[in-house]
Amino acid sequence: MGDSVADSVVDAKPDPAGGTFTVEVCYATSLREYLRELTVEQGCTIEQAIIRSGVLEAIPGIDLALQPVGLYGKKKPLDTVLRPRDRIEIYRPLVADPKESRRKRAEKKAQPT
Repeated sequence: MGDSVADSVVDAKPDPAGGTFTVEVCYATSLREYLRELTVEQGCTIEQAIIRSGVLEAIPGIDLALQPVGLYGKKKPLDTVLRPRDRIEIYRPLVADPKESRRKRAEKKAQPT
């Protein structure tokens, strides 16, 4: 099959003794990065892992009711059950609307100099 990241995630097995496995929680601002690996038990959700990771205390202002979360760049609901080696990402609000930014750049480019 290959040695892709997706293959390694699918092949990962939880610890049979305790039914636990590791996941990562990450969040980044323009000034700071937060990345924490933690051990969770089978059935743990994204929300539970985020709370256990300590990111909400370490970086005040994260609001899970407003900010989307996901796994490996794909948005997921907070009640998503985790799998071994999942990377939970908390997404920041956009500073600018990408469509509006592109429109402004196109207008500026079209103006004669």
